[in-house]
Amino acid sequence: MEDTYRTIEEMAESVYTEKRSKFIAIALPVRTLTDVKNYLEEYQKKYYDARHVCYAYMLGPARKDFRANDNGEPSGTAGKPILGQINSNELTDILVIVVRYFGGIKLGTSGLIVAYRTAAAQALAEARVIEKTVDEQVTVAFEYPFMNDVMRIVKEESPEIVEQSYDMDCLMTLRIRKSQMDKLRSRLEKVETARFVEV
Repeated sequence: MEDTYRTIEEMAESVYTEKRSKFIAIALPVRTLTDVKNYLEEYQKKYYDARHVCYAYMLGPARKDFRANDNGEPSGTAGKPILGQINSNELTDILVIVVRYFGGIKLGTSGLIVAYRTAAAQALAEARVIEKTVDEQVTVAFEYPFMNDVMRIVKEESPEIVEQSYDMDCLMTLRIRKSQMDKLRSRLEKVETARFVEV
């Protein structure tokens, strides 16, 4: 079961020039569609005087949520090559924007494809790629006398304790890699009085 994915740690930028056209490529880590929209608004404002602000993004560990946008360039010459670079680097949770300032010389469709692809590739080459795990959360309720049993499992399986509250009934929310969740749950199930709760 695949429970890791590749993304970038922080923003990376590069500039590529072709026949006096300037291509500014910006790679940004994103988590949600709202992040994507906010960055696009920000960079469209920042480069309001540019001829084109093209982009592609990929979201989610499964890499099924994506989009490419040519922003007025001939169809398939900008967004698609940018998305192609995201794919060939197997990245997700990423937005790559390429801003074009027209230099007066037309590049033609094949020239544009190469330019956008190269600009995106350069920005990604500048980016620091990191691997993240796909994590899941579980909340377990149990009676206070069984705290030691639960804590022993937590110590051995080492999930992250997201939150905990101790009352007559204790609650603990744990986060662990997807591939290790079944084992954690089955061990917790064996603790007397333990039950899983939807939060």
